[in-house]
Amino acid sequence: MDTLYQPSGPLVGVKVIDLSSVVMGPYTSQILGDMGADVIKVESLEGDVFRYTAPSKHSTMSASFIQLNRNKRSIALNLKNPNEKVQLLELVESADILLYNIRPKSMAKLGLDYASLQSINPRLIYCGVYGFSEDGPYSGKPAYDDLIQAMSGLADLQGRNKAEYKPEYLNTVIADKVTGITAAYAVAMALFERERSGIGQAVDVPMFETMVSFNLMEHMSEATFIENTKPNMGYGRVLSKSRKPHQTKDGFLGILPYTSAQWERFFILSGLKHYAKEERFINPALRGKNIDEMYGILSEIMKTKTTDEWITLLKDADIPMAKVNTLESLLDDEHLKQIGFFKTFQHPTEGVIRLTDIPTKFSRTPGTIYRLPPNLNQDAVSTKVNKKCGKAS
Repeated sequence: MDTLYQPSGPLVGVKVIDLSSVVMGPYTSQILGDMGADVIKVESLEGDVFRYTAPSKHSTMSASFIQLNRNKRSIALNLKNPNEKVQLLELVESADILLYNIRPKSMAKLGLDYASLQSINPRLIYCGVYGFSEDGPYSGKPAYDDLIQAMSGLADLQGRNKAEYKPEYLNTVIADKVTGITAAYAVAMALFERERSGIGQAVDVPMFETMVSFNLMEHMSEATFIENTKPNMGYGRVLSKSRKPHQTKDGFLGILPYTSAQWERFFILSGLKHYAKEERFINPALRGKNIDEMYGILSEIMKTKTTDEWITLLKDADIPMAKVNTLESLLDDEHLKQIGFFKTFQHPTEGVIRLTDIPTKFSRTPGTIYRLPPNLNQDAVSTKVNKKCGKAS
């Protein structure tokens, strides 16, 4: 069983008021909490809706909620109630960051817009994570991970390498998580700037624009050059129909010959020496144009040996490859075991729980897991905010 430590990390002393729910905002605040920030999760009286997803042992503590809400306190407030709103404003007075994923117009209606809170606390970093920029026609539209995957071109990308074009979603809430990570680094930069200027600012992190930028890094392609009036977009290697874990005699293996030398060695050890001399495969400028054929050849030859036989051959030839882990096999992965990546804790209501470790490591100010995911309103007394919420403990 792992031990809970005292808060540590580069953000010790930073106080975060987190009004967000579900995945995007809570992922941001968990990253901040992992780095030592004192995160006060302000929930509705019913609680974050993610508390109620399956599976769970108790209805308000789902597995997904547990994975997204360590290193936080929980208080429950009805922000439409003037008395309870006052309690939030008292917390804001001494806060460094306020994080929200409520629509900006709804925040303004509650009197929690940036101008109102800046007058209470000029040093406040006010970070909104929501669907679309307020400056465009999509402002205020509903935004969920599936919808953003569809609108941002991601579902299109997932459909392009199918035998028959069919847009698909990734099997993960990637838009929420990428936007959450983006918000975490944006807030950290705003804190850094505040140390120089002495004043806070509003930071907007819209999902749609974040994901369009994320998707087009490698996929802008010919559209990079304005003279192309009908550009072909998409990075060819990634969109190849044969880019996938390849079937062996007894399983699957990820393999990626990448350089010319690696492709040469692969063709030779596979008994396809004639391909190792072909300019269209070995010349990097031409390889991209023939990547579908190359991956097709690779896919067929991989079926001729077992996974272990290929691993031995490819390792000796220094060709990048990897076994295909299932979610379940990750729990027994030898690397993750050796570094102690999965932590187990005795939760006061949920029994023994498993959490992932903090992936980023700091040599001098490492983050820690110091507080287990909270039950709803566990850090408030009756309907009054526990004054200890203003200090890390």
